[in-house]
Amino acid sequence: MPLANHRTTRRDVLAQAAAISAVAALPKVSHASPNDRMKIAFIGVGGRGGSNLQTIAKTEGVDVVGLCDVDSRFLSSAGNKFPKAKHFQDFRKLYDDIGNDVDAVVVSTPEHTHAYAAMPALQLGKHVYCEKPLAYNIDETRRLTEAAEKAGVATQMGTQIHASKNYHRVVELIQSGAIGDVSEVHVWVSRAWGLQSPEAAKKNRDISNASSRPKETIKPPAYLNWDLWLGPAPYRPFHQAYFPGPKWYRWWDFGNGTMSDLGSHWNDLPFWALRLDAPRTVEASGPPAHPEIAPASMTAVYEYDARDIPNVGRLPPVTMTWHQGTHKPEIWEQGDIPQWGSGVLFIGSKGMLLSDYRKHLLLPENDFKGFTPPEPFLPAPASHHQQWLDACRGNAVTGSPFSYAGPLTEANHLGNVAYRLGKKVIWDKDAMECTGCPEAQPLLKREPRNGWSLG
Repeated sequence: MPLANHRTTRRDVLAQAAAISAVAALPKVSHASPNDRMKIAFIGVGGRGGSNLQTIAKTEGVDVVGLCDVDSRFLSSAGNKFPKAKHFQDFRKLYDDIGNDVDAVVVSTPEHTHAYAAMPALQLGKHVYCEKPLAYNIDETRRLTEAAEKAGVATQMGTQIHASKNYHRVVELIQSGAIGDVSEVHVWVSRAWGLQSPEAAKKNRDISNASSRPKETIKPPAYLNWDLWLGPAPYRPFHQAYFPGPKWYRWWDFGNGTMSDLGSHWNDLPFWALRLDAPRTVEASGPPAHPEIAPASMTAVYEYDARDIPNVGRLPPVTMTWHQGTHKPEIWEQGDIPQWGSGVLFIGSKGMLLSDYRKHLLLPENDFKGFTPPEPFLPAPASHHQQWLDACRGNAVTGSPFSYAGPLTEANHLGNVAYRLGKKVIWDKDAMECTGCPEAQPLLKREPRNGWSLG
């Protein structure tokens, strides 16, 4: 049957399956009453944290009761706007002082402190919104995921694109069978930030061109508590190569490069649409791995086994390839695929679907003339923040709870693990180890600095 005449016949079944899956995924949460005001503490109130603070604080029924930041400039600015909130530089002291009194916590710190800032809230049974990526490594990610399940609270990772109308529509098209069974996916991002020559850094508009760990010692600015900024990470003397953000994310000590940062957004779409979980193998390529700095460009190939999905059936194996920076999909050479700056290309048995954050396209376009799209079957998206606030009150399910965001984050980290090892890794999810590869263990878990613990 030509694609132009293809009509979706599984929409009712899929709608029912989506509804059943959503109900099954509901956590056992101790919710705030819809009529009660929510007391929320914010850890990290500059940059992205400032945006989260302003958006959530203006929502009806929210009281900002705690503000925490290692940068006194941000803390002072936020404090002027919310004079009734208590101020802290150390989130450990925030929990000691008001942890029992808050309803929820928003974490917007650098990646290497996400788990340490979010874990105490979960242990206290508080709702948590945490910026992406969920945690610094696979061990921290898994521990957060398990703690959230045990706590039974409303959680959300800060991948706001997940709540977009375009992502919802793409998922509906893929899951309704618009392009048939999908066995291949390409994800590419144009950002080339990381280890590269000064000339390449300038061309790629990178804000840093460091090629090795700084040797000089510079006194931190008076407004910054550098020791608290480092948190559980290895001690490094202050340097502008690390601070301010987002310089830090290219250093393995503090972040995991573009794969960890933008993979949270771009890999989210195939992960959701194809109901992926843990990959079986991951193999990566690129320039020789640097011991200190993440690469500007790389490729990672994920192999996912067939999946048996309740109320849906068996889905075929999938090969998903991540292309970053100057690495581009070879399929572009066919010449009939629009070369968008960043995007996701699903390749199915009946056609292809190309998407970015805001738009999507069914390919070949001529084959889809007259195509009848499925009726929407996913819940209409609310804003990412509002969705979490509604879930805290028991009125919604979040789109990126830690139960979903955890496996997504782990998969992204595995791409970097394979790259840094320079070999294909076979992933054992249950044992949380790379089979036959003990040298991977330091990349999966690290011991924190003295004075820091996940409990």
